[in-house]
Amino acid sequence: QINYIGAGTVEFLYEDGEFYFIEMNTRLQVEHPVTEAIFGVDLVREQIRVAAGLPMEFSQDDLAINGHAIEIRLNAEKLPNFSPSPGRITQYHAPGGLGVRMDSALYDGYSIPPYYDSLIGKLIVHGRDRPEALARLDRALSELIIDGIDTTVPLFGALLRESAVQTGEYNIHWLEKWLEANLE
Repeated sequence: QINYIGAGTVEFLYEDGEFYFIEMNTRLQVEHPVTEAIFGVDLVREQIRVAAGLPMEFSQDDLAINGHAIEIRLNAEKLPNFSPSPGRITQYHAPGGLGVRMDSALYDGYSIPPYYDSLIGKLIVHGRDRPEALARLDRALSELIIDGIDTTVPLFGALLRESAVQTGEYNIHWLEKWLEANLE
């Protein structure tokens, strides 16, 4: 028991049937939409309720996993070395549809500064299972337009074609090896 009251995120890595504790943050993580998608809970709303001294509107027993969700972080970066890609967005079109959520402040004409984190958006997809979520991600990536700067969108398109990503059969070292082999 840690006697903490508020929103928080506990992170673990899972490998070879074991969970490994990474960290505890007293805030929501960038990946919180994945939890929101599979549990159907608005975590930001619940965080505000708790901060106001109100109880959460659900208990642990109320939560049930519903489907599979994936989030990708879209960055203004130039491959292969992931260098910053500042500039002006000349055209932007967010994907949409059932099970697709785009969190971004981008718009046509938006200027990406060179001074800050390169994160420009998060694309979250949800489906009944992993294959459906992956299919929605593939479709969403094909609909997404971010012109005027380099982004990591092509990287995610390439990763989606990998059997390890399709099956979920990878470990914490897989991406590093894939990048070395494919982004030389």
